[in-house]
Amino acid sequence: MINLDVLIMGQPYRLACRDGEQKTLREAVAYLDAKMCALRDSGKVRGTDRIAVMAALSVAAEFLSVKSPQGPLSDMTMMEVKQKLESMHAVLDSVLAPQENLL
Repeated sequence: MINLDVLIMGQPYRLACRDGEQKTLREAVAYLDAKMCALRDSGKVRGTDRIAVMAALSVAAEFLSVKSPQGPLSDMTMMEVKQKLESMHAVLDSVLAPQENLL
């Protein structure tokens, strides 16, 4: 195993990967970092946890739409996917808000 030091939204992380997989992992980190920074910079999503969850949902939706054209997202337009993600964001807001008040 090889350890890679990476930055995601300016935060350092040490990740382990198999020899020969460094390039793929760095590409994944760069993709995730771009998604998370775009969400942060939009000002619509606040808090690192929320940004991470919304980025994960976005990446998962992209993956599912590419992976399985006949899958659950195949009949949805991009607008419908966006609306579904925004709905998930609203649910996250309602669940995470009480936790933020405790900090």
